[in-house]
Amino acid sequence: MKLGLLSKRNELNDYSHKGYLRFVVVDLDRSKKYPANFICLLPKNIKASGKRNSKFERKFGDNSLELAKKLLKRALRAESDREVKEEIRKRLDLLKPKPCKYTRKTHTYAR
Repeated sequence: MKLGLLSKRNELNDYSHKGYLRFVVVDLDRSKKYPANFICLLPKNIKASGKRNSKFERKFGDNSLELAKKLLKRALRAESDREVKEEIRKRLDLLKPKPCKYTRKTHTYAR
């Protein structure tokens, strides 16, 4: 299965909003045209472990985080639209590991 990422812009009729971008995971071996090659949407947040909430996480399991990074980085290199590139960078930032905010006050010790 050769995977790719497409950006789909959903325009809103309301002039106060620009619309939003969705990233679609596609199988390029299945077909060259969307929507025949559609697999699932790429979620904004992907958990490294725990309950898998999205179809993407359920389909690709433990590899979902690394696969999402790989697809986004490949799309960033290939994309020419400035707005799409900015959204890809935001998505990549969301996938970076967060520092642990450990404080002694919030942790209780069993005695």
